Amino acid sequence: MLSIVVPVLNEAESLAELHRQILAACRDTGIEFEVIFVDDGSTDGGWATIRQLANDDARVRGVRFRRNFGKSAALTAGVARATGDLILTMDADLQDDPAEIGAMLRKLESGFDVVNGWKIRRLDPWHKVYPSKVFNALVGWMTGLKLHDHNCGIKLCRAEVWRELRMYGERHRFIPVLAHARGFRVTEVPVHHRPREFGHSKFGAKRFVRGFLDLMTVAFLNGFGQRPQHLLGGLGLLSAGIGALGLLFLGFIWLLMNVFHVLTPAPIGQRPLLLYSAVLLLLGAQITSLGLLAELIVANTGRDEQAFSVLEETA
Repeated sequence: MLSIVVPVLNEAESLAELHRQILAACRDTGIEFEVIFVDDGSTDGGWATIRQLANDDARVRGVRFRRNFGKSAALTAGVARATGDLILTMDADLQDDPAEIGAMLRKLESGFDVVNGWKIRRLDPWHKVYPSKVFNALVGWMTGLKLHDHNCGIKLCRAEVWRELRMYGERHRFIPVLAHARGFRVTEVPVHHRPREFGHSKFGAKRFVRGFLDLMTVAFLNGFGQRPQHLLGGLGLLSAGIGALGLLFLGFIWLLMNVFHVLTPAPIGQRPLLLYSAVLLLLGAQITSLGLLAELIVANTGRDEQAFSVLEETA
């Protein structure tokens, strides 16, 4: 059973054609399916189209938000209502090609949990393509999962992957990364990308900045979410260690000047190294203390997700 979740934001013109193409693609694969359209606060009459599609086809369901809550919220709402063993997410603007469903299903069946689309020939303006290349390179470098197109709209996952992911903010960009961090097997397949015919792009400079900030958050949570002191404590010890070495060096110089009279006496307090060393020592102590507080929060605050991922159990 395949559940296809489609977030919709002011893309009413494309919905009927997208539904027709999904039906044709699933008919070719022979898989049982359902389509869940999530109206994320559209103002173009898209909900009326979704209701009509649901009335005409029992495999179509619709969810309507009171206002725009974002793509992560839309995906979460759709997945929560999905009944399939497999979850496919795709955009509603017809740039994602439903004809790729068959190839993605075959790739998943070869032993993977997440199949991410890769738009090899991307039909978008340059000001979207090149920042996206930089973003994908940063994601691969900071998370260890190297994919060509992390934020591709079309993705196929096993349902258990979604059950272990917490979507909020704009973390939908990092579904492969979050799944990889939980131990799921992630891969990518080339997909056909089509020029935009309906709707408008949601890309902008703000989105790129937010994506980078979210990347920093995801990288930190995946690497140190359960052990923040390993990062903060390490930085604190490094800072305090450098400061302590500076103070020890100044102490050694003072002994040479005032005890052993090897060097010409000069005031130690006028050396910039004294101020830098003292600041580094205090900064290191503060960062280490912050790490201890973070450990206390992690240890005593309940979390919705488990700190592990179970592959299977005995009967």
